[in-house]
Amino acid sequence: MALQIAAKEAKRGHHVLAGDIKKAVDASREVTRKPHVTSLAQPRGDLAELIITSHPSTRLRDLVLPRALQDQIKHVIAEQRQRKRLLDSGFTPAHRLLLEGPPGTGKTMTASVLAHELSLPMFTVRLDALMSKYMGETASKLRQIFDQVDTRRGVYLFDEFDALGADRAGNDVGEARRILNSFLVFLEDADPSSLVVAATNHRTILDKALFRRMDLVLTYSRPDARQAASVIRGRLGSLAAKSALVKLGEHTEGLSHADLVKAAESAAKVSLMRGETTVDRDTLVQALVARRSASLG
Repeated sequence: MALQIAAKEAKRGHHVLAGDIKKAVDASREVTRKPHVTSLAQPRGDLAELIITSHPSTRLRDLVLPRALQDQIKHVIAEQRQRKRLLDSGFTPAHRLLLEGPPGTGKTMTASVLAHELSLPMFTVRLDALMSKYMGETASKLRQIFDQVDTRRGVYLFDEFDALGADRAGNDVGEARRILNSFLVFLEDADPSSLVVAATNHRTILDKALFRRMDLVLTYSRPDARQAASVIRGRLGSLAAKSALVKLGEHTEGLSHADLVKAAESAAKVSLMRGETTVDRDTLVQALVARRSASLG
């Protein structure tokens, strides 16, 4: 409630008062917060069906992405780590992110990395359940979620976000338009101590207003040959024979990060069941070809 009052005062131009209220809230949180510990208590009531709580262990160095994208993620982490300094100077750290790109290219993994690097729990919002079960009262459920965003610091992942964020102009369902409008209002006022992450495979159908509300839009793509080799190497570890990862470009082209991980796991299991201690190139290529056939048809 105090944060909502602060937000209203800020909109009225009373920035000093708003800043004092936020400082008081932060100070009260510091008194009760244990160092490096974040509560993982499961949501109760309706939220229990809408939010999945986890504590990811995926590290920043586990992400295999283009350098520019990695730098953007590092910058978000840096701003959150120094959020108090930024807020005290009147600047808001990046906390509203849109991740867009093909399936299996690292969007959900990025949310996990943000949670781990900031020692925060990750709350995955199940939009499918939100939209199908509570179509007539979704706005009120969204309010409950954003109330938690304001009171329990964490990384809130809205996966498959196109289910909620489709363009209002092309949506004939009045309730769906009202839901998106509510989301935009809640997002605008979301506490910057938490991160709200929306992930989608279909950027083109999203409402244009979403892009104006986001602090950062991160675009993901399928890995190139070098990145593909890094993904496979990271999954196989010591099981990869020295020659296994040489010139795999023609076999990895068009495959996502998730496809590459699955292929590496398949090759590893075949090799281990044969009693071998490493995965050779032929076995890995066969697994990649099979995965390509399954994924790309």
